[in-house]
Amino acid sequence: MDREVVPWDNAEPLSGPIGVPLVDLLDRVLATGVVISGDLVIAIADVPLVRLSLHALLSSVNERVPAPWADGGAL
Repeated sequence: MDREVVPWDNAEPLSGPIGVPLVDLLDRVLATGVVISGDLVIAIADVPLVRLSLHALLSSVNERVPAPWADGGAL
């Protein structure tokens, strides 16, 4: 089996910068989907006053995938 060589597997120094175009990165993220989660706690003198939780799913829309809500219609 032929193993694909990636730049970070090479022990030699790189001759130029490695980068991924932003469009390719967004295409891959939206094609597979990504979940972003985070918590923010506002505290004074080690006493938590406010807690905010964020959970977001970023994904592309596809007509072949059914809607997750009951009626299947538009938002």
